[in-house]
Amino acid sequence: MLPPSWPAAAAAAVAAAMVPSPLPLLLALGAAATALAEPLRFVDCGSVDGSIQEVNVSPCPTQPCLLHKGTSYSINVTFASKIDSQGSKARVYGEMLHVDIPFPIPEPDGCKSGIQCPIQTGHSYSYLNKLPVKSEYPSIKLIVKWELVDDKDQMLFCWKIPVQITS
Repeated sequence: MLPPSWPAAAAAAVAAAMVPSPLPLLLALGAAATALAEPLRFVDCGSVDGSIQEVNVSPCPTQPCLLHKGTSYSINVTFASKIDSQGSKARVYGEMLHVDIPFPIPEPDGCKSGIQCPIQTGHSYSYLNKLPVKSEYPSIKLIVKWELVDDKDQMLFCWKIPVQITS
């Protein structure tokens, strides 16, 4: 308790100094979120019309990514375009024994997935999408292959990462 003779402003300053700052909590939460979205090691599988700067899958703190059935994962790919294109379309595959099995995603249109179209040469873009892992998928190790093609069906980007689907 402060003496009654202290001015109100001084009392308020002392009281404010006694309240714990939320900054350490915010820093810890930010570090935790960053740990869940670390840039992944990936294989570029034929990016011709663009160059990948970073691939993030969240949550995927380690590789191979453990993909739990019934969960949806956030995908964020930062890339630079080497061409102009009116649009783009994503194609996703599960690769097993060098065979590509189509993997449906909720929104294949890149222009509805964070990319401002038309795509312009020399600009960087953040492609955002979801990877839903259905409950009926088998528990298996495989390679996820994610392509984004331009309006001439050429690769803006193509990347692969190892994953393990688990219960």
